[in-house]
Amino acid sequence: AGMDLTFVAKDPGSEPSGSPTLYHTDRQSWVVQGWVVTDPDALAAMDIPEGETCVEIPDRLIPFFQPR
Repeated sequence: AGMDLTFVAKDPGSEPSGSPTLYHTDRQSWVVQGWVVTDPDALAAMDIPEGETCVEIPDRLIPFFQPR
């Protein structure tokens, strides 16, 4: 069975696309659409395992992180 996504919010300060975007899942988790992190120093500072990635989102989206 696939993951069910529920739209939570698009970044109100991002134009014209309204991205980044937050989704809540039926797995009690969040999916974040955001900016790809490409800064080599930032990537070197993280230990990102195979099969994982990171994205950047703005502070203004944090208020939307609330259990549903």
